[in-house]
Amino acid sequence: MTILPPDPDFSALRVEFARLRGERGWTFDELANRSGLARRTLIDLEHGRTPGNLTTWHALAHVFDVPIEHLLAVLCGNHTPPGGNDT
Repeated sequence: MTILPPDPDFSALRVEFARLRGERGWTFDELANRSGLARRTLIDLEHGRTPGNLTTWHALAHVFDVPIEHLLAVLCGNHTPPGGNDT
């Protein structure tokens, strides 16, 4: 029997992205200028239309000045992260 890993919580990632952007008071245009990412990409990320890719989240981690682990950790918010079991 194959045991599949839990689904990542992309909704939590979207919420954290919106929180970080809002905390700084940045518009999508300003974040696009700071990150080099397309405004449409940023809007689609925040509205959950795309999960993005590692390159996108890496760029955003740098712009927000947070470790990429901070962003990616929220993907496990609805389950125990890998390595979190002491069995």
